[in-house]
Amino acid sequence: MSSPLSIESIQLAYETPRGLHAVVNDFSLSLRAGEIACLFGPSGCGKTTVLRAIAGFEPLRAGAIRLGDVLLSSTQVHLPPEQRRVGMMFQEYALFPHLSASRNVAFGLRRSSRAQQQARVAEMLALVGLADAGERFPHELSGGQQQRIALARALAPSPELLLLDEPFSNLDGGTRERLTAEVRGILRRAGQTAILVTHNEAEAHAMADRIGVMHGGRITHWLDTTAK
Repeated sequence: MSSPLSIESIQLAYETPRGLHAVVNDFSLSLRAGEIACLFGPSGCGKTTVLRAIAGFEPLRAGAIRLGDVLLSSTQVHLPPEQRRVGMMFQEYALFPHLSASRNVAFGLRRSSRAQQQARVAEMLALVGLADAGERFPHELSGGQQQRIALARALAPSPELLLLDEPFSNLDGGTRERLTAEVRGILRRAGQTAILVTHNEAEAHAMADRIGVMHGGRITHWLDTTAK
């Protein structure tokens, strides 16, 4: 079940020989359950760093991150990534080349029974339109198909939040445009709360309900795309 996300005035910074360097400063975000938001901006504006903080890979210097009623991060609390119920999908498909599509999707379901795994894998493959591809290996799939398998794997454990970091940037233009629309439809059908990071404006408008335009480590303004 997806959950709302609340990010309250977080700061992310690194120690340097010249002192503390803030990458993200006074960043806030509120996301309703089932909503798809986008962080849009040029490389280096801090958008991927925000995703890493939500996932649990970056400690906070200030502020707090909550998912539903659970405090994920603050200056005193840091829930480990594996306990956060947060899924991630990257520009690199990161599929295991020696595992079939089905076994790739099942990878995050190791605590489930075999019967539960098989049922969930079948459900996820059908959701992404690859019900008949379960026995194929990554090298037998196109780039777009591999990315859909990666999405199925990310959704299989029923994350409360899905993070997508430039997920289509390695694909050619036509595949990228088609898959953007397909993934939005898949997330809608799953009722999935999600945050997309991209520097592609067309992709941002096609995928998201709201676009947060980032510059210098903070959101400068929001664009509402629901009227499209």
